[in-house]
Amino acid sequence: MKFSKTAAFGLFFSLALVVAGCGQTKSASEPDPSTASTPAATERKLNVQVSFYPMYEFTKNVAGDLADVHTLVPAGMEPHDWEPTPQDMASIEKADVLVYNGAGMESWIDQVKDSLSNDKLIQVEASKGINLLEGGEHDHGDAEAEDHDHDHASEGTAEEHDHDHDHAESATTEEHAHDHGDEVATEEHDHDHADEATEEHSHSHSHDHGGLDPHVWLSPALAIQEVRNIEAGLTEAAPEYAEQFKQNADVYVAKLETLDTDFKAAVTDSKRKDFITQHAAFGYLAQEYGLQQVPIAGLSPEQEPSAAQMASVIDFAKEHQVKTIFFETLVSSKVSETIANEVGAKTAVLNPIEGLTEEEIAAGMDYISVMRQNLEALKLALNE
Repeated sequence: MKFSKTAAFGLFFSLALVVAGCGQTKSASEPDPSTASTPAATERKLNVQVSFYPMYEFTKNVAGDLADVHTLVPAGMEPHDWEPTPQDMASIEKADVLVYNGAGMESWIDQVKDSLSNDKLIQVEASKGINLLEGGEHDHGDAEAEDHDHDHASEGTAEEHDHDHDHAESATTEEHAHDHGDEVATEEHDHDHADEATEEHSHSHSHDHGGLDPHVWLSPALAIQEVRNIEAGLTEAAPEYAEQFKQNADVYVAKLETLDTDFKAAVTDSKRKDFITQHAAFGYLAQEYGLQQVPIAGLSPEQEPSAAQMASVIDFAKEHQVKTIFFETLVSSKVSETIANEVGAKTAVLNPIEGLTEEEIAAGMDYISVMRQNLEALKLALNE
């Protein structure tokens, strides 16, 4: 992140107090999933702010009509680079509950929490208690299985990474260190690509997830854990609705369990286990189902791969006769298309569901329907 953004953060929060009385409008990124609960007219609704789309989907399915759920990151916007505005800060300040993914996905969260004066705000880190994978920059100097296979026992264990700790206070600040000053961006994100330094530094603030892979929601099994964490947070905020929250969560978890079962069945007898994707978003999905993710770039979808990384992925695709190169919806597909053209492969979408496009919203898409599209895309690619 550029220093100017960090320096201006305090000013933004001060300005937020001016707009605190402004009304909130429902984000276009908020489809309205069917729910099992309808509150009486006299019952209070929780005011819940969530960071980006998957958190909205999970929260809304647990809360039902017992909460007004608002997404901070607008529809169609890539969430890695998003920053809260003064009005966003005011909305969070007035909320009963703030739901965020954690694991470094929301680089702004620590500064926001440090700036808040609402001591009654329930803060829900959805990934709390999940064994997280190391993020790191993926080394494409050797695109063999051992470099990209996320199904290792030594990676993502609670003992090694010790992420089953209490994030309710300042652990994220202390352990994941999201200081986005210019000096940190320079030191942590120098990729030694002199010919690409200018272009890559412009995205440097989006590369650092504190050394962790935040994309846990892309594993249906881990999505279930996030839903349960959200259920617990909402119950803490409104214990009078505990039974309804549990009923709603149970209904949605059953859908996720079915999705998980379908993924397992689809990959069990597939011809291949590797797939090439635009950025390293599918490590948890690959780990869960015994697959091998070969990402072109790192954890940020806007990160530009080096020439050496490109060459390594091309070599891997040729050696393993990969016929599909995956890209995603919210960022340019240029890099994936370049590799596909080089190796004579086709391109297809594998959606990290970091947000829905306006077209997907209009079509009534949601997390589960997009994940089913991902499942079908993987089934085809893994059996070519």
